[in-house]
Order: sequence, then structure tokens, then C-alpha cells
Amino acid sequence: MDWNQLVLRMAVILSQLLIFLLLAPLVIGWARKVKAFMTNRQGPSLWQPYYDLAKQLRKEVIVSENASWIFRITPYIVFVSTFSVGLLLPFFTSFVPLFFVGDVIAIIYLLAIARFFLALAGLDAASAFGGLGSSREMSLSAIIEPAMILSLFTIAVTAHSTSPGVIANEISSNPNSFSWFAPSHLFAFIGLFIVALAETGRIPVDNPATHLELTMVHEAMTLEYSGRYWAFIEWAASMKFLVFLTLLANLFFPWGIVPEAQLFSPSAVAMGFGIYLGKILILTTLVAFIECTTAKLRLFRVPDLLAVSFVLSLIALVLYFVLGGRA
Repeated sequence: MDWNQLVLRMAVILSQLLIFLLLAPLVIGWARKVKAFMTNRQGPSLWQPYYDLAKQLRKEVIVSENASWIFRITPYIVFVSTFSVGLLLPFFTSFVPLFFVGDVIAIIYLLAIARFFLALAGLDAASAFGGLGSSREMSLSAIIEPAMILSLFTIAVTAHSTSPGVIANEISSNPNSFSWFAPSHLFAFIGLFIVALAETGRIPVDNPATHLELTMVHEAMTLEYSGRYWAFIEWAASMKFLVFLTLLANLFFPWGIVPEAQLFSPSAVAMGFGIYLGKILILTTLVAFIECTTAKLRLFRVPDLLAVSFVLSLIALVLYFVLGGRA
């Protein structure tokens, strides 16, 4: 690899990281705009999440007198852990910046680290709401993580690799050996889609727009945060939403993924980014549609929905082997 290729590769890495950071709030804004349109409202501006982050980054931080260093360090850990996941995912190319560090298992546990510290911070502030949200979050995660592992492992055995970049590249470059509408593929996709709704606090699992104590899960853990702490946590939440959309788009339907051989072709990269953006907006619209047409489940019914996700993911994996190793 000569010097020019090295510079171009670094430029691709930086562009992927900037897209991950800057696209995440836009996806949240698009979801809000679609929900407003479907409920016959004008709704906030598409750029409102950026305005909110900029405002909160300038505001003073207020910390509870009962909070320890855990409360203060958690926003940075949550932000860095979630941002690190972006270094392990293919976006519009199959090249993954930190492909040598980890795979889909590392992605799952980086998200688990963020969840663990956020639950600790909810307890650390000595708030009744924080403890309530932390308890609910950890209880639900006991079902979410196995379902997510099974769903991702189903698509991983199809490509004979647990590396997201290899999975996307193998499936997109060998369409004849992969059936898009095979039962195992569809069941794994639905299972991960339900997990995405639960992990990102969307209806019917949680409502990101409410502060009603009887229904709060994620919001209850972050009520005590303000200023830049709140900004980092909300930015990380939007990046987490984009992570799950990217997993659904690029691992299950990796159309338009630019292979490494075409990494230095501007036209191929531009087309790959356009296709990736289109897939993300379609999935975001689907999530917004579900939120507008579905009622939030009662808290004690949420484990039933997550159990459905686990069972579907398990069936998907079993079907893959029953059908003779075909997707």
C-alpha cells in the first residue's frame, strides 16, 4: 500500500466516523418528522436534535449532592462505548476501521457496558425514578441480549464469519448462495427488529417522549442529568438507534455496500452512501409508522414481546441448519 492509498483509506475512515456522529441526530429528527406527519401535525424542525444538543452543551451542569464519581463519568463512558461500536460496523463500504479488534460479539458487549454504567448512574443519584428505571432496564436486558446474540449469529453462520464487514461483503458479493426471503433470514430480521425497538426505547416497549413514571425505562435513568452530561447521553442514544438501523440494513440487506476493491472510486462511494442513507431512512420511517399505529404495552407485557423476539431468533437459527445450511 503506497502513501496515496493510505491517505485515501484514512479519509474513508474519518468520513465514516463523521457520518456516524452527524447522521445520528438527523435520524432522530426524521423519525419525529414522520410521526408528526402521520398524526397531522407540523412537528419540530428536522434539525431540532442538533439545536437541542448545541443548547445543552452550553448549559450549566447540575449534579445531585448524593452523586459520586460514577454519576459524573457515566455520560463519557456511554458516549465513548456507543461511538466505539461505530468503528466496528460497515456503513456504506465493507471496510471496518477496527475490524481487527472485535466482531458482533464485541458490539453486543460494548452496548452492554453503556447500559451497565447508565443503570449504575440511575442508582447513584439516589433518585426514586432513577432506581426504578435501572431496575427495569436490567430486567429487560436479560431477555434482550440472548435474542440479539441468536439473531446476529444466524446471519453470521450464513457468511461463516462474525465480522460485520465480512458478513456484509460475503452476502452482497454472493447473492446466488443467499435467499433474501428464506424463513431463517426473515425470522432473524424480525427478532432483531424487536430488539432494536426495545434497546432504543421505542413504542411499544418504551416511549421516548414521555416522563410518566409508570411507563419510563430509559428516561427514568437520565432524569437527573443536565447540561453537557445530558447532551452526551442523548447523542449516544441517537447513535445507538443508528447502530441498530445499520445492523438491520447492512447485515440483512447489504445492497449497495462498496467492497474494499472499489474503496478509492468516488462514484462507487457516493452511490454506496446514497443507498445506505436510503435504507436508513426507510427503516426509520418503518419505526415511526409502528410507533404511530401501535399502543405502548403495559410494563408486565413487555417481557412477552421480548420473549417472542428470542423465540423467533432461536427458530431462525434452528431453521438454518434444518434446511441444510441455506439462509
